[in-house]
Amino acid sequence: MRRGFQRVKIDGEYYEIEEAPALDKKFKHDIEVVVDRVVVGPDIAGRPAESFETALKLAEGIALIEYADEKNEDGTPRQTTFSEKFACPVSGFTIAEIEPRLFSFNNPFGACPVCDGLGTEQKIDPDQIVPDATMSLKDGAILPRSKTSAPYYLQTLQAVVKHFGASTGTARSDLPFEVQHAVLYGTDKTPINFVYDDGLRQYKTTKPFEGVIGNLERRYKETESAGMREEIEKYMSAKPCVACGGYRLKPEAPAVKIDGLHIGQVTEQSIRNVSNWFAALPERFTPTQKQIGERILKEITERLNFLNDVGPEYLSMSRNSGTLSGGESQRIRLASQIGSGLTGVLYVLDEPSIGLHQRDNARLLDTLRRLRDPGNTVIVVEHDEDAILTADYVLDIGPGAGVHGGHIVAEGTPQDILNHPDSLTGKYLSGRMGIPLPAERRVAKKGKSLSVKGATGNNLKNVSVDVPLGMFVAITGVSGGGKSTLMIDTMYQAIARRLNGARVVPAPHESLTGLEFLDKVIDIDQSPIGRTPRSNPATYTGAFTPLREWFAGLPESKARGYGPGRFSFNVKGGRCEKCEGDGVLKIEMHFLPDVYVTCDVCKGKRYNRETLEVQFKGKSISDIPDMTIDEGVDFFSAVPIIRDKFATLQRVGTGYVKVGPAGHDPVRRRGAARQAVQGTLQARHRPHALYAGRAHHGPAFPRRG
Repeated sequence: MRRGFQRVKIDGEYYEIEEAPALDKKFKHDIEVVVDRVVVGPDIAGRPAESFETALKLAEGIALIEYADEKNEDGTPRQTTFSEKFACPVSGFTIAEIEPRLFSFNNPFGACPVCDGLGTEQKIDPDQIVPDATMSLKDGAILPRSKTSAPYYLQTLQAVVKHFGASTGTARSDLPFEVQHAVLYGTDKTPINFVYDDGLRQYKTTKPFEGVIGNLERRYKETESAGMREEIEKYMSAKPCVACGGYRLKPEAPAVKIDGLHIGQVTEQSIRNVSNWFAALPERFTPTQKQIGERILKEITERLNFLNDVGPEYLSMSRNSGTLSGGESQRIRLASQIGSGLTGVLYVLDEPSIGLHQRDNARLLDTLRRLRDPGNTVIVVEHDEDAILTADYVLDIGPGAGVHGGHIVAEGTPQDILNHPDSLTGKYLSGRMGIPLPAERRVAKKGKSLSVKGATGNNLKNVSVDVPLGMFVAITGVSGGGKSTLMIDTMYQAIARRLNGARVVPAPHESLTGLEFLDKVIDIDQSPIGRTPRSNPATYTGAFTPLREWFAGLPESKARGYGPGRFSFNVKGGRCEKCEGDGVLKIEMHFLPDVYVTCDVCKGKRYNRETLEVQFKGKSISDIPDMTIDEGVDFFSAVPIIRDKFATLQRVGTGYVKVGPAGHDPVRRRGAARQAVQGTLQARHRPHALYAGRAHHGPAFPRRG
């Protein structure tokens, strides 16, 4: 009244302020101030705007317009609520000032508070608890329960199953759904009659069953034991976050939409679709909106075009980088470099054609030429024919590998390499030499195949396939077609989980059959064969054990009483204690990667002086790692147990590699797959084992890492 207002609306009724009723403060009341009453007509001019501004100031940014001559279905006047803030005046949902960081899940300001921007939560996974649905509860189908010998858990499950008229001896997959659900998720408020017998006494109780998953979740929240948490985490897997729906953003970000889509819905589309969406967006803008978004849209469309040009247009914008193949990752890096517009730069690429189908080679080479044209230098290490023939200048290094190489055999234009008489590369490119195709091939045996049905991981569209067993099977196709998803993420992980007991979650699929023909599954990839300075090809393939035994059997060792442990750099006695058998000393650098320097006592030999005095053909145990595999085969020609292991490495093409280079050295990763193959051949597995590998020189299995 002091501010000049004359009417109010209290609990839906209008009053003059002087006549307003006394209010009982025990109850809540809706009190609205009538700022103005306007009859719409041509003469009202700016009056509504002034009244609106007054109302917004009075009610902290919220104002109502009530239409006196329009009614709702319940007879009340129709109203429209307005807010000058990013807020919903009805629900109270508000958004702070809109900034770029609101749309970043890497920023605490925009990340989902429940999953911290990961988009997933660790939840108890029923498939981890019951990995084999063909087993019965009695035989240990419930994995967390089968590890204990106490009868308590089995008696608990027996009571639950008995309540529903079933048996614990029935396969879990054959149990009625309500029984399976009750065992895993509990019986809610339905009481179960439990009978426990420990051999001395028997007691009964009646209570609802919380379920195996409910029990694990409760214990995980309540326990303070790190060991207990670690044990329960074995039965967890990543599930989409319920709060953000997997978009990783706080609720305020998806509330902001352009053309009906929020940022999460845009980025979950493929690069191709997003590019088309942004290209068509200005057509739906007003002239003012076009002017506002012109520069931003130009930057976005340019970057999307770069990605389209280099090939991975089928990838979704939000695809996890860890699921990309090596070729896809490298092409995305190339796109970012093209977009940078730098000149005078030297680019070095290590086999960029890895993982690429021949269809995509031309696009890759066009990209490399676009990198070169502004005045940059592009150097590629390549075996691909198209890349070599497209190059402006070629260096052919060889003639062989390892100690047999290290020379410039030929250099010049691609035609110079083709015509050079000593270039092995030129002979293959010109057709003077070649690799003959097999004249005969095996015929698939009926009935022996591995069948996967309904695979839908990543790009797979409900794929079903039969893989014949006992054969050399190649899985190929265009880049991004789903080869690795089908073979590694789906089939390999599903088999490893069933046969090897691996704690992995395969990509979605309906079923996998044919496992009765397999003994185990082995994944041969290009990860380093060791992660410490102690690891090397000799230790990885098991050749070092007979080596130590051989040196321990020499007359000098017997005279001194040395056993095989004396020649191990992992055991005290024969090793150098300064470096503890590493041969190098680790220097920890603050804010920098650790540095390894050669041990100043043993000079990198790993052993003490007394151990090095025992020699075979003038070589000590520390001299063997300096030999190449080829030299080792000749040196131990009279020792079959050692020679055979080295010969296997020789057969897979790593004869030039030294016996003892550090396995964690990233330079050696290229030979890691071949050494893993050798280790598999040495292991003498049963014939029917499935091997999944990613060859470093073939397009079917792209190199990762």
